[in-house]
Amino acid sequence: MTFVMAELLLWLSLLGLFYIFAGYPLLVAMRAHWFPRPVQKAPYRASVSVLISVYGEVEPLEAKLKSVLRMQAADLIKEVLIGSDGSSGDLAGAVARVGDERVRLFEFTERRGKPSVLNDLIKECSGEIVLLTDARQPLNPEALTALLENFADPSVGVVSGELVFVTTEGDTTAAKGIGAYWRYEKWIRRSEAAFGSVPGATGAIYAIRRALLEPLPANTLLDDVALPMRAIQRGFRCVFESRAEAYDRPESDPHREALRKRRTIAGNVQLIRLWPSLLNPAKNPAWFAFVSHKLLRLLAPFLLLLAWCSNLLLLHYSLYVVIGVAQLALLILAGLGWLFNRLGLRLGVVGVPLMFIAMNATTLVALWDSATGRFEVRWAKGNRA
Repeated sequence: MTFVMAELLLWLSLLGLFYIFAGYPLLVAMRAHWFPRPVQKAPYRASVSVLISVYGEVEPLEAKLKSVLRMQAADLIKEVLIGSDGSSGDLAGAVARVGDERVRLFEFTERRGKPSVLNDLIKECSGEIVLLTDARQPLNPEALTALLENFADPSVGVVSGELVFVTTEGDTTAAKGIGAYWRYEKWIRRSEAAFGSVPGATGAIYAIRRALLEPLPANTLLDDVALPMRAIQRGFRCVFESRAEAYDRPESDPHREALRKRRTIAGNVQLIRLWPSLLNPAKNPAWFAFVSHKLLRLLAPFLLLLAWCSNLLLLHYSLYVVIGVAQLALLILAGLGWLFNRLGLRLGVVGVPLMFIAMNATTLVALWDSATGRFEVRWAKGNRA
């Protein structure tokens, strides 16, 4: 490889990485500031159906139901429909202890996966607005009120809430990195929603107009992206509401977080297979955000590898020695983060490079999963939204 070619590949890969992780977020932040399209919020009353698909989460379900029924505007909740995806726990007992006749349990003995359960629950629900949430994370008292206010704007079809990671001083290095990454992710979503649509919702809490719900293919991995994107294609906005919060703890085990991320990334690839029209700007009003936010990140690990390899051919020039040292430092910090996490030591500053490298390594594995069809639509215990 000639010097010119190696130099060109290095700068193209670095520019690509800059756009994916810094350029696009800054671009949408500036556009949100200069050309906002605010949602016309107002008090909004409508009947609400709450859908919860459950697998192996009996213990937190009771607390979750209580948090749902204690929300402000809970009087608007017409029904809470719970679908058991072949769970062996005593869900009926948890529902009975809540003691609210609006809560109905549908026990499906065969384990089929969340999309099939949701499809069955959708047939049963009758509320004007449907709130989809998970069985584990409790919701804050004003979550429903905050979500509904956005539906006063007729252009809004989907409203995503916010997943808040509750961190403590005792969290692992990996958990610190995951928390930092999620704050970065939410900053991007706020900017996207400020002038257009977010290309997907937070699976732990999002609401959609009942008229926009449609059956999901049984193998769909990401209902929280598929349903919002289909609504966007029908001309509605998907916006972000930071006052509607679901609470969780960041995953302390990088391996478990990697499994969750693999599923998410493979799901993004699967969306293109299921709905190729998402790649057509004429049929996808959120095309720019979808491609920049969801799809270009799939190229990041290849750009990293290309940057490292091309840089090795340029080390006899001082500028590229500096760039090479910077890349090496990133790897060393990520390695220290992994070591500290293994030893139970807590140092948040190396959690971010650990998360960055782990995320890109996971993307490579997820792309292989997608290419070979190794993803699994049925949940395993501990999967996060």
